[in-house]
Amino acid sequence: MADISVLTELRLAYLTEDHGGLTEAETQKIASQLPLYYSEHLDKDLFVYVCRADGKIVSCVFLYVSHMPPNPDFINGRTGTVLNVYTLPDHRRRGIAGRLMQDMLDDAKAMGLDYVELKATDMGRGLYKSLGFKDVISKYHSMKYVL
Repeated sequence: MADISVLTELRLAYLTEDHGGLTEAETQKIASQLPLYYSEHLDKDLFVYVCRADGKIVSCVFLYVSHMPPNPDFINGRTGTVLNVYTLPDHRRRGIAGRLMQDMLDDAKAMGLDYVELKATDMGRGLYKSLGFKDVISKYHSMKYVL
């Protein structure tokens, strides 16, 4: 909880890179909402893994845990979604994200999650494959309705 402001900064840095930039309005709106979100969800259904170097957080991985009615694909009804895998540029290519991901996967197993999923960028795909993530082929189509 003491690191909410830093987690907000890292989330904004991740989103800026991922989306090729954010407008000032988007940045302000997201920055104003994140502290409340974190205070309501951290260590309940959102688990954050961080690496500190030189007294500051330089990398993070978020695990969002969902609880749904069980079915044959998730018999326990608990699944995880990986979000916001981000390392500051000066600390990349040192294995930090891989170590945080492995710690998160170990915890996901201990929590009894049925699976952990993510959406990989081209840059991150190799790391995730090395950790055992597989490409998903489904008879279902990913769809959404924007309100």
